[in-house]
Amino acid sequence: MFAKFLFTAALLLAGNAWAHDYQLGALKIIHPWTRATAPGAAAGGGFLKIENTGDADRLIGAAADVSAVVELHTMVMDGEVMRMRKLDKGIELPAGATTELKPGSLHIMFIDLKAPLKEGTNFPLTLKFEKAGEIKVDVPVGALGAATPAKVHAH
Repeated sequence: MFAKFLFTAALLLAGNAWAHDYQLGALKIIHPWTRATAPGAAAGGGFLKIENTGDADRLIGAAADVSAVVELHTMVMDGEVMRMRKLDKGIELPAGATTELKPGSLHIMFIDLKAPLKEGTNFPLTLKFEKAGEIKVDVPVGALGAATPAKVHAH
């Protein structure tokens, strides 16, 4: 009987260890992740999805101890060149929609990294929303050059 209890407890704990989703009111933050950075790299990007089942909201900021500055960015075409731009007004989260922050698009930028982001580690990130408030999420660091969160399994 005790062995069955231990097995069940282990399964429950393992499920929590693999959880990547967070809920803040009507906002569901899905699988935050980042890529490892090379030694000496000054910046890194953060990615996730936000599913909004309620009224429109806006991601207005983020904070993390891994860098001196954290900004919200997008990528835009400037003539023939793709350039990164800071989003001073944040990222709109329409009602009933899912917004994806991904490489080459909307993303969180960690600027002036205090140390390289190392594959297999995690760090806390606080997301700040205009209406919903704040939530702290855990960000696993995947391989250098990882293109999708499926490649990230740090816990």
